[in-house]
Amino acid sequence: MDVSEVLLPGVGMRYEFVNHEGDRVGVVAQRSGEFELVVYPGDDPDEAHPVLRLTSEEADALAEIFGAPRIAERFADLTREVPGLSAGQVEVRPGSPFAGRMLGDTRARTRTGASIVAVVRGEDVIASPSPFQPLAAGDVLVVIGTRDGIAGVQRIIQS
Repeated sequence: MDVSEVLLPGVGMRYEFVNHEGDRVGVVAQRSGEFELVVYPGDDPDEAHPVLRLTSEEADALAEIFGAPRIAERFADLTREVPGLSAGQVEVRPGSPFAGRMLGDTRARTRTGASIVAVVRGEDVIASPSPFQPLAAGDVLVVIGTRDGIAGVQRIIQS
C-alpha cells in the first residue's frame, strides 16, 4: 500500500492512502501533538471530513491496539518461514521470583537461547524490551526460539 506524505506548513504532516474500498483516508499529525483522522469525499485534498480527533496519548494507545495483532502476525509468519523456530507466551505469575525485577535479571537468552521480544502488560505492548525493563505479576512475555528454549524461559520465570 502506498502512503503519501504531504507537508502542511505551520500545521504538521498529512499522511494519505486509499483503502480497499477506494476511499481516500488521511491522518493529519499536527505540530501540537494531536492527530486527526479524515476522509475525503471527492478528489479535492482540501475537502476533508474529520472523523476523529485524538490527543497524542490517545493516538499512541490506538497505535498499540492496531500494532499488537500485527506484531503477533509477523512473529507467526516468521516461525512458519524458519524451520524449528516457534513463538510462545510466558506469564509472570504472582510469586514469580522475577516479578518486580528487571528482565535482564532472568538471563533468559543466555540460559535458553530464546529471546523475549515483547512484554504485554494489560493493553500495553512493550516491543523489544531492554534488559532494564521491570517485570510485573500479570505481564505476558512474548518469546521467540525453539520449543525447548521457550519451555526453558517458562521454567525460569515461573520457578
